[in-house]
Amino acid sequence: MRHDAAVDTYTHGHAEPVLQSHRWRTAENSAGYLLAELRPGLDVLDVGCGPGTITVDLATRVRPGRVVGLDVAPAPLAEARELADRAGVHVEFSVGDGYALAFPDDSFDVVHAHQVLQHLTDPVAALREMARVCRPGGVVAVRDVDYAATTWFPAAPGLDRWLELYAQVARRNDAEPDAGRRLLSWAHAAGLRDVTATTSAWCFATPAEREWWGRSWAGRATSSAFAEQAVAYGLATAAELQTIADTWLAWAAADDGWLGMLHGELLIRV
Repeated sequence: MRHDAAVDTYTHGHAEPVLQSHRWRTAENSAGYLLAELRPGLDVLDVGCGPGTITVDLATRVRPGRVVGLDVAPAPLAEARELADRAGVHVEFSVGDGYALAFPDDSFDVVHAHQVLQHLTDPVAALREMARVCRPGGVVAVRDVDYAATTWFPAAPGLDRWLELYAQVARRNDAEPDAGRRLLSWAHAAGLRDVTATTSAWCFATPAEREWWGRSWAGRATSSAFAEQAVAYGLATAAELQTIADTWLAWAAADDGWLGMLHGELLIRV
């Protein structure tokens, strides 16, 4: 069956509050499980690169290797190119389809995707395609959050509703918000058996971390594709979304506010 990334719906979209979140991501805080595999001269493909913060970090570790960053949308790529220029590394950024990568078999030593599979209608097909372009002995590295395993303090009914609503919107898009726990099963379904599965977590607990994460999600709750989809699908009202946004800001302002997000990770040896 032929799949097309254009028919998948990105639950978050590329509004500024979303890109604000993406810009925070680095190889250290989002791809730590991969770093020991990297060395100068490796060729890397980053699928779903967004504004390129992880991609550029990877490029600094493998130069002079070839690094390519792909995203299904052109919106964040100009920013990604500027970031690579400032970092003094060469990265090829372009629009691409994760189901039909425009590269020959065995083109890269590392194929990486961060927070991508959760948004796809067929993550198994995407994994097969990522493995196709990975060289024998190379690795496919994927990491995705498991939203249902997200937890926080203090208790807040507005955040309970946020988590419920996010899952409803994502599943309405035929996506899987609890992807982290499913990665291993998807890899096996793709015929990939040499797999190391791990977990890691994001933790937001300092005033600066709470401010950053709370404001990001407050913005997403009212001004993003997620908000538009929640209303369009009849899952929430604008007033309810505003309540969720207000709850995020209240959590961010709480001196004892804490939030943890669990992620599943795979290193797949091809």
